[in-house]
Amino acid sequence: MTDQKPITTTEEPEFSSRNVRSNVAPIFQILQSEQLILQRTDQKAFTLMSLLAAFMVFFIVHFPKVMGNGEINFLTAIMVLIYFINATLGLINLMLVIVPRIRNDMSHQDLPDVNATFFGGIVQFNNPIEYASYLAEMTEDNDNTFKMFSAQLYALGHINAYKNKHMRRAIIFFGGAIFSELIIIMAFAWSLTFGAF
Repeated sequence: MTDQKPITTTEEPEFSSRNVRSNVAPIFQILQSEQLILQRTDQKAFTLMSLLAAFMVFFIVHFPKVMGNGEINFLTAIMVLIYFINATLGLINLMLVIVPRIRNDMSHQDLPDVNATFFGGIVQFNNPIEYASYLAEMTEDNDNTFKMFSAQLYALGHINAYKNKHMRRAIIFFGGAIFSELIIIMAFAWSLTFGAF
């Protein structure tokens, strides 16, 4: 009787696939979180732009009523100037958040000629069949696939950094505009209250 070792077959788990085992899977997770950050930043920018527009309309409509007596002092004049500078710079930065500058990082020699995962690369193809054949050719090579998705992730990361930088600036300018508007209102209330005595 000979000792025979039992033949063991290792079954592949259900959740395992070529993509999950590859190094591309974590990129999809990162891409999803970067796109969520991008969407949230855009929502914040639209909300802040609406608030700033509402405060500007309120200020422009009510400022002649506040200054109805024609008396404007040095403090009010400075605060009006500061208000309009802050409101203008806030609007400019919010527009830079909504329409960011797009980078072109595909000129690196180790990257594919066209990034078929990003809208800038997709629109370079004449028809869906041409795009599908290029995408199939690129994704056959795991190294090219990884580089293509990495390039998209790199671009999204830079777009998010650009948007967040201008969003922070817009918030600061928005705060400055609201603060100067409050000082103008307080100065007017002060002059009404103590000017009557």
